[in-house]
Amino acid sequence: MLRAYLPLLCLTSILGAAEYPQAEMSNSGIRLKIYLPDAKAGFYRATRFDWSGMIGSVVYKGHEFYGPWFQRVDPRVRDFSYQGAEIVASPCTAAMGPAEEFVTGTDQALGYQEAKAGGTFVKIGVGALKKPDDSAYNHFRLYEIADPGKWSVRRAADWIEFTQELSDPASGYGYIYRKTVRLAQGKPGLQIEHSLRNTGKKPIDSNVYDHNFLRIDGEAPGPDYTVTVPFRIESDHPPNKDFAEIRGRQIVFLKTLANRDRVSTAMQGFHDQAGDYDIRVENKKAGVGVRITGNRPLESEALWSIRAVLAVEPFIHISIAPGQEFTWSMKYDYYAVSGQPGALP
Repeated sequence: MLRAYLPLLCLTSILGAAEYPQAEMSNSGIRLKIYLPDAKAGFYRATRFDWSGMIGSVVYKGHEFYGPWFQRVDPRVRDFSYQGAEIVASPCTAAMGPAEEFVTGTDQALGYQEAKAGGTFVKIGVGALKKPDDSAYNHFRLYEIADPGKWSVRRAADWIEFTQELSDPASGYGYIYRKTVRLAQGKPGLQIEHSLRNTGKKPIDSNVYDHNFLRIDGEAPGPDYTVTVPFRIESDHPPNKDFAEIRGRQIVFLKTLANRDRVSTAMQGFHDQAGDYDIRVENKKAGVGVRITGNRPLESEALWSIRAVLAVEPFIHISIAPGQEFTWSMKYDYYAVSGQPGALP
């Protein structure tokens, strides 16, 4: 069990520290490294992303799919910044792999608007946070953790389960959150399973998204990459036409991103069905890709990428009355691209 307080200031260099509490799993197809929630020594201890199931590495056929996309961490940085040849991340943004964040409305947190200065609000997967003043909520801001709840971890050879229990009577919110990362049987893949039970007095109405910080072999996003979905992509915020373009069901990069280049776009055109939660990111130079599928309909979806990382961000909506439970899951299948052994159909 963990019960601790996160100081407002974090170490300015996370990557230079000793090894963090972690677990490793493998099957015949992939090797996986996953960080454990730990308020004193954990890799991620900030207040934006869910602390559980932070995946630092997946290796398939000798190819790395995740890993750090930044060189340093500095609490003086708002989101991330370019400092010389380095990318420096804020503590809140310094996540890796399939990092998840719970947000309500337009990037809000549960109970933030209702809370008075000095009161508490809730960030699922983090805990009850203290509202410092009357300014608007900012998920890049590092908030004081009033109560991180109780974390427990169980594991076996091919799965690891994280549970967080939180009760915050002051805000009216409480929950039991469970996440299980499970290796696929007989193939190179994994499944991330979630359950969220509302134990508080107020309904939980939120979105949750997966940031999917992807960097295959550390290669910059460029013409070797393609992003494919099942629906014809529409966008009210198309990508910079010099860097990338939408072609039917695909987003293709026209140049290799460098310096401060950025490709971001809304991905619209999906339907109210779980079948449209289906993303393939392939790198033809590496000869590998990843397919991400979910069992809930999309609420929204977007692509964000810079020279060091590519992220497709699918959102789903959750609504849970007091005493009720909501479940959802995603599958990650790692594969060789078409024409190579192990390719998906």
